[in-house]
Amino acid sequence: MKEFAGSQSQRARRIIQTASMLIESDPESAVSRAYYAAFHALTALFAVRGQSFKKHAALRAALHKELVKSGEWPIERGKDYDLLTELREASDYGEMARITEQDARRAVEAAQRIIAACQEELSGLD
Repeated sequence: MKEFAGSQSQRARRIIQTASMLIESDPESAVSRAYYAAFHALTALFAVRGQSFKKHAALRAALHKELVKSGEWPIERGKDYDLLTELREASDYGEMARITEQDARRAVEAAQRIIAACQEELSGLD
């Protein structure tokens, strides 16, 4: 499980770098990449705790229940993930929604905060 968590953590860091580079040129892709960077960081965090999830909604629910409601993480990190989810869905599925550069920047910053929150427990895995 540690090897899997380490690879997910590395993946999150690579993806957030890509997201940062796409903010101005392709905000929709930046939003999607930011979401997946946070998703992989959280997947790694839960993996070292012996948990895995088959659905995105289950990971989101676990974040809120086990990290935010438990007091381990501040409410703001839960809001960050909710923002990422909302923006990614608008980016990927919203016909009328237009993702702006500002949206992409907010998404990348939110993902960076989530990745940083995961790093303490994940440090030394990769």
